[in-house]
Amino acid sequence: MKKDIALVLSSGGARGFAHIGAIKVLQEQGFNITSVAGTSMGALVGGVFAAGRLKEFEEWVCSLDRMEVLRLTDLTISNKGLVKGIKIIERIKEIVPDCSIEELPIPYCAVATDILKGCENVFREGSLYDAIRASISIPTVFLPFRIGGDYYVDGGVVNPVPINRVSRNGHDLLAVVAVNSNIPHDSKADQPTDPEDNKYLRRIRNIQAKLSIDIPKNKTDNIGIFNLTNRSIGIMLNQIASLTLANHHADIMIQVSKEAFGTYDFYKAAEIIKEGEKAARKALEALAH
Repeated sequence: MKKDIALVLSSGGARGFAHIGAIKVLQEQGFNITSVAGTSMGALVGGVFAAGRLKEFEEWVCSLDRMEVLRLTDLTISNKGLVKGIKIIERIKEIVPDCSIEELPIPYCAVATDILKGCENVFREGSLYDAIRASISIPTVFLPFRIGGDYYVDGGVVNPVPINRVSRNGHDLLAVVAVNSNIPHDSKADQPTDPEDNKYLRRIRNIQAKLSIDIPKNKTDNIGIFNLTNRSIGIMLNQIASLTLANHHADIMIQVSKEAFGTYDFYKAAEIIKEGEKAARKALEALAH
């Protein structure tokens, strides 16, 4: 089997940590990743990988607990979003120094949405962190990222699985990691609820209440701007992703259920990475047969 692969990493919030696990398994199985394209968390993990710092990044995210995630959340009272995103980017820069995309050892691109022009923007050159910060700007959560006179939000708004943007060399395989998949996640119902999760959620709700945001009190409460916006965006991303995947053939299709973890479960990195490893092994086993 050919071992060169062009890798596509989807959007998906905290579930994007599963990309780390998928990459690890692909490399363990002898696959050579020759290029990477990512959206949102896929752009972040893909950029870190392209810069050769995935191991260091994994060690850091696995060390994050609930309080550290909250400390990295630089809230702002703004009608454009809740989080500035400066703290998290500056912390990641300590692990992966900024560089030009052109200097990366493999071709890399990140997808973002130009919110004023209403179109997709593909970053293939310039600052790696400008590309990442633009791509991860979840609408209503992160402030839009400004570059010159342009404002960018999450690339998932237009292209959550950027298969059409990854560089190909003519003989590689196409590998896609989709972490918003509409597939069942049987083990979730069997996992006990961690009491600390409830404390974390209560703290998040207290912060949101201070900012006068109408937030849901539980998963079945569909009323409120925060819940409605996130659910609406999620439905949109899934529909676009489904159409994209239907129109492209992936040689290796790695899928993580959208029900496996929450969009903002950033303190569960170690568990999510293992989910990515499991999904990658399952995909490769299916490929072998």
